[in-house]
Amino acid sequence: MKEQLNQIQQTAETLLRQADRTETVEELRVRFLGKKGELTAILKQMGSLSAEERPAMGQLANEVRAKIEGMIAERAKELGELAMRKKLEAETIDVTLPGKKPVVGKRHPLWQVLDEIKDIFLGMGFDVAEGPEVEYDHYNFELLNIPKGHPARDTQDTFYINDNVVLRTQTSPMQVRVMQNQKPPIRIIAPGTVYRSDAVDATHSPIFHQIEGLVVDKGITMSDLKGTLEVFAKKLYGDDTMVRFRPHHFPFTEPSAEMDAACFVCKGEGCRLCKGEGWIEILGCGMVHPKVLANCGIDPEVYSGFAFGMGLDRIVMKRYGIDDLRLLFENDMRFLDQF
Repeated sequence: MKEQLNQIQQTAETLLRQADRTETVEELRVRFLGKKGELTAILKQMGSLSAEERPAMGQLANEVRAKIEGMIAERAKELGELAMRKKLEAETIDVTLPGKKPVVGKRHPLWQVLDEIKDIFLGMGFDVAEGPEVEYDHYNFELLNIPKGHPARDTQDTFYINDNVVLRTQTSPMQVRVMQNQKPPIRIIAPGTVYRSDAVDATHSPIFHQIEGLVVDKGITMSDLKGTLEVFAKKLYGDDTMVRFRPHHFPFTEPSAEMDAACFVCKGEGCRLCKGEGWIEILGCGMVHPKVLANCGIDPEVYSGFAFGMGLDRIVMKRYGIDDLRLLFENDMRFLDQF
């Protein structure tokens, strides 16, 4: 039995010295010290020894166990340290290399200009109103004096979810919602995304952005409308900006007009951007139709108001000289990094 114990110790020492993985060390621990291990099997034979031999063999067996356990612990530690050194070498960071500057995002040119426009109107005492992009026909058309059968309701122009729900074609429904829930005086702008069934090209998109405005109070006149929009144009395009108003027709305003600004490139002389006219259309506007006021529970005999609406995308294009609307939506960083 003594020879067997010595042989187990020598074999364990040789194999542990050769072990190059912690998993191998664990396998050797089970082989020699486990419940079914070689040393355990020897100890089970202790009963066959005489009373005089048992103490000496028991002491020797404990010494062998202790030595094997010590060798296992030492080899496991060596392999662990070796693995850590290899990991540190593989993951070493060269602090002398130049750092990589993180890319910092910035606001899209659409939202940059929108923020400017908000600041202009907030400075004139307006509030910002926002609402749903999926809208009821009742708010998008009927309350805005656009009855059934009106061309704007055609499926060629409007995305219908069902007979009563549409993707809003304008942000005008927010004007209606505010008038229904707030008593005059009212001064709001309503920016947001709108949808129309247009084919995509350089100047059209089925998804675009509008900013509409509404003022309702006692004694509001067309001169208030003109003065407000002239201040807006000069703040946006410069103090030397000239504007003009042309008669037009909108179902929800009467009288109605379109406002043009003198081309900021040629200053009215005529160029490619303004197509030789010297003027660029900026927005539509007019005095709120009395029927629209009445539809919203506001007495048109007591109150009057004006409204206006502009395409944010077109304003951005005119601001930066962009000749293709699609550039604003293609997420091409070569284009966006210019702003």
